[in-house]
Amino acid sequence: MSAHPENRAGLWVALASFVLWGLMPLYWHLLKVVPSLQIVAHRVIWSTLLVVAWLLWKQGRGWLRAALAQPRAAWMLALSGALIGFNWSLYIWAVNAGHVVESSLGYFINPLLNVVLGVAFLHERLRRAQWIAVALATAGVIWLTVQFGQPPWIAICLALSFALYGLLRKLVAIDAVGGLGVESVYLFLPALAVMVWGEAQGAGGFLPLGGAPGWGLGVDLLLVFGGALTALPLIGFAFAVRRVPLSVVGLLQYIAPTLQFLTGVFVFHEAFDRDRLIGFVFIWIGLAIFAIDGALRARRTGVTPVAAASEA
Repeated sequence: MSAHPENRAGLWVALASFVLWGLMPLYWHLLKVVPSLQIVAHRVIWSTLLVVAWLLWKQGRGWLRAALAQPRAAWMLALSGALIGFNWSLYIWAVNAGHVVESSLGYFINPLLNVVLGVAFLHERLRRAQWIAVALATAGVIWLTVQFGQPPWIAICLALSFALYGLLRKLVAIDAVGGLGVESVYLFLPALAVMVWGEAQGAGGFLPLGGAPGWGLGVDLLLVFGGALTALPLIGFAFAVRRVPLSVVGLLQYIAPTLQFLTGVFVFHEAFDRDRLIGFVFIWIGLAIFAIDGALRARRTGVTPVAAASEA
């Protein structure tokens, strides 16, 4: 697969995208001085400008009209935009509130929750190995709930919002970057209103626009560049998924939550005792079964890059 130059480029771009996603907690932690809602507002504003500029360059001024001409695209992308906005907000708050490990759990659970939603909404059928994987992950979540007296709400909400986002995007026939562009346009004005409101109330400090002392030029630049870090991995993923088999992408996706988990434990020194380890081990075993089953099935059926792109 990787012998072909285009496939090799796709593999490296996919790897870079997942590594960037995995190291995001380190970046958002640099912005800890900024309120989480303001970080999200800036993330939306600057990523919107970048993504829309990209689409104008690649597709011309008619890209938005063409995207919204798809059946059901207008309201479904508005809903998926709301879900991804909620996901970003919860994730950034969790990272800066010391919940990186639990956040990583959400993205470990996410692939298995995607399977469950496929059964519930798309009438897909699970193979025996997939049922076992889902059962093990469920056992892990139940264990964590019993041990700590409440469900891991951050992980569950992150996994559920992202899985529902993926379901909606699967039902809309639009490419990843074009869909993100429409979602960004929907979110832009609310994000701009949040930023302006924050500046007016003294909760902001960008440049500073509202007369507050400001966060400093370094933080301002990090906020702006955060938009690029939002858009670039997704653009890279869209590039890579058309060139790399789905079985490979499926295995690479675990790089991001693994790096998030390692960051939480070894960089931010978050608590990870034996009880948490037991719950995670159930989920990791389930993921291993899920990934191995997917790789074996892809090998038997001979998934091509084109099929990978359409399924992803």
